[in-house]
Amino acid sequence: MVAVAAERGGASPTPESPADEIARLRESVAHHNRLYHELDSPELPDVEFDLLVRRLRELEEQHPDLAGGQSPTSTVGGVASATFAPIEHAVPMMSLDNAMDEPELRAWGERLERGLDGADARLVCELKIDGLAMSLRYERGELVYAATRGDGRVGEDVTANVRTIADVPHRLPSGAPEVIEIRGEIYMPVSVFDELNREATEAGERLLVNPRNAAAGSLRQKDPSVTARRRLSMWAYQLGEVVGGPTVDSHRAALDLIASLGLPVNPEVRVVDGLEEVVSLCRHWQEHRHDLDYDIDGVVVKVDDLAQRVQLGHTARAPRWAIAFKFPPEERTTRLLDIQVSVGRTGRTTPFAVLEPVFVGGSTVTMATLHNQDQVRLKDVRPGDLVVVRKAGDVIPEVVGPVLSERPGGLAEWEFPSLCPCPVGSQLERAEGEADTRCVEATCPFQRDQRIIYWASRGAMDIEGLGERTVAQLTAAGLAADVADLYTLTAESVEGLDGFARISAEKLVAGIDASRGRPAWRVLTGFGIKHLGPTAAQSLAAELGGVREVLEASEERRAEVSGVGEVISASVSEWWSREAHRDLVDRLERHGVDLGVAEGSVASDLEPTLTGRAVVVTGTVPGHTRESAQAAIVARGGASPGSVSAKTFALVVGDGAGASKLTKAEKVGVPVVPADRFDELLASGEIPG
Repeated sequence: MVAVAAERGGASPTPESPADEIARLRESVAHHNRLYHELDSPELPDVEFDLLVRRLRELEEQHPDLAGGQSPTSTVGGVASATFAPIEHAVPMMSLDNAMDEPELRAWGERLERGLDGADARLVCELKIDGLAMSLRYERGELVYAATRGDGRVGEDVTANVRTIADVPHRLPSGAPEVIEIRGEIYMPVSVFDELNREATEAGERLLVNPRNAAAGSLRQKDPSVTARRRLSMWAYQLGEVVGGPTVDSHRAALDLIASLGLPVNPEVRVVDGLEEVVSLCRHWQEHRHDLDYDIDGVVVKVDDLAQRVQLGHTARAPRWAIAFKFPPEERTTRLLDIQVSVGRTGRTTPFAVLEPVFVGGSTVTMATLHNQDQVRLKDVRPGDLVVVRKAGDVIPEVVGPVLSERPGGLAEWEFPSLCPCPVGSQLERAEGEADTRCVEATCPFQRDQRIIYWASRGAMDIEGLGERTVAQLTAAGLAADVADLYTLTAESVEGLDGFARISAEKLVAGIDASRGRPAWRVLTGFGIKHLGPTAAQSLAAELGGVREVLEASEERRAEVSGVGEVISASVSEWWSREAHRDLVDRLERHGVDLGVAEGSVASDLEPTLTGRAVVVTGTVPGHTRESAQAAIVARGGASPGSVSAKTFALVVGDGAGASKLTKAEKVGVPVVPADRFDELLASGEIPG
């Protein structure tokens, strides 16, 4: 038990007998199985649940006299809900065994080889979609029911809800088998999930936890119109019962049959000849999992030849001819030690969690964001809770929520502080209708430091060596009260600060000097004007020119720029109306910061093929990062806003593209350009024919 308890934030204080531990683990696994499969409200991340199941199996193997038929290790999924009519699957929907790392994947490959008496096996690799397993049954071409996995043998009838999903045809084309059962995964696209949560935030409603839970909950709505509004999708990946129709002898052929009938088959399916290619693909998708508009948590590997599958057979719960390679966890549980508040450059306060160290998403996490006061209240996390922490890709770690079944008694609800944690200790205020609580004291040293840090950041003026620690030293020594003061620094004034000898001081000053000629959009971004990010700043500078031209333009003129609009333009006007900000711009100019450097002035001899045109990019573009694709557009005189509007010239669509942008483009008549023709668009400035 000690190993599992340590993974979950604390070891059992006294050793348990094998019988007691097995009984407790069975109860815990059954509880969390029910939360996941029946109630769509899991408390534990998958990896934590997998650890519990593994420990239980290990104990049952070590003590066969204690293993019984009622153990949750011998079952699949959960009991079908009484809310929906039960449907018995003609062919059981089995679960898959997991490989948690490459050695386990290779061990499965060795078992496969032994099971096939050394014969070669072609393998099919599919992305493991993080959604809800679904079975669609068609008879004489008509969809007769859609059922969840349930316990593998009996699922729930969710036909009315599944009929609202655009990817699922109600009728198959002529020539379809008399009976065909198609299995797949229902999921919620990440872009839809983000959009629904934005709408929920604006309405003050509870947020969806993650796309998987959101998809499962959407399918179990009593009102199909609610499911329809959730805009779910499906990937089909397996055949169940088939009567009549063409004979298939491989999994690849089965997928081709499914696709020919109008069901969506994931385009990333690959047939490979050996385990080394499988390992390579698993590594690739582990690195690129967030390039897609749907969540994946691994790669499923299957034997392609159906006759070989029969030869290999299956265990009580899973086939021997398939395995799911699980990616390292991006969610873990740990103890919440404290909730503190940080202050940003605009006075915005952000609560953050202080955590017991936990390894998640490729690094050890000790702090995680809680976003704002409302989020803490909605999530109801309290110091002392066992909490779920998520760190997806390069995203800042966040606390998802508490494990309520593990909450110690008597934990008080956390209250947002009324005073700023800065030395000034001013009142924190929350304006009516806003989600943010702010420190309104202009002399707050936290705000001052954060404004300078933001100015020097990579997304703004990109000043090498000017990080948080250095800024804190400069302001504490009275060398910089704002960003304009940076350009008065000398090596002599910096030398002697902690960590700064003569050479390092000269290097810092040289880095600041180099930023004097940055493009106008970087200067505009560096001001930290509310709502004005790098993309809108690039659009403004590309169309209006230097910093003063943008700031002094009329509010109406700025709003006309594609990707800007009235809200951003009004925010720029409000910032520029303040005397302190106009004085700051004057001082920057006196200290040698070139406010008239437009993006194109430092570019090469590129033709301005996209002058005055807005091109939006979504998904992966071959040969480009997202940033370099946007820079290529701007370098040719265009703008690259983050959203599609009626003024957009073209939408470039690559792998993993956001569905919402494509839908909007189709709605307002914006031309769509495939990513592999992006370079043609750049070269000609015209929509490729």
